[in-house]
Amino acid sequence: MSQPPYPPWQPWQGAGAPSMLASHADRERAVDVLRAGYGEGRMERDEFEKRVARAYGARTVGELAMLVADLPQGPVPHSAGAVPMARTFLPVPRPATNGKAVAAGVCGLLCVPTMGLTGIPAVVLGHVARAEIRSRGELGDGLALTGLVLGWLSTAGWALVLVLLTVVSIAAG
Repeated sequence: MSQPPYPPWQPWQGAGAPSMLASHADRERAVDVLRAGYGEGRMERDEFEKRVARAYGARTVGELAMLVADLPQGPVPHSAGAVPMARTFLPVPRPATNGKAVAAGVCGLLCVPTMGLTGIPAVVLGHVARAEIRSRGELGDGLALTGLVLGWLSTAGWALVLVLLTVVSIAAG
């Protein structure tokens, strides 16, 4: 049984000689190109089915190249893009929360279980965070303020304890 003569082979993308044996991956790539062409309306269903059957039966890369030679190598982007929308109707991007404000809030809340050890870091981080929030327009001012208030209360509490201890030690003599 003789094979019908094929037109000159066209090189398959990235492959070597057209007479190179086709792999399963080569066949699948060709079928993907055929599916894209069919999906874009470039061929009728019966032609698509015939080409897919020939692709799965193809022995060489050249035979696969012939099946997809008249198709673009993949989906073609549509020229009609999305209609631009006025900025008024676009959602406003939400600014990020300042990380130092979060740290200040956490340090402020940890003042109670650590007995005030995180008070000074809460104050420092709270002041730095509020300055950054004002300059950058970030979120987190409430967290920074919480850290500041709890940090200052903790620091004042420790200062009061130290003053009382000093007074008691002087009075005890």
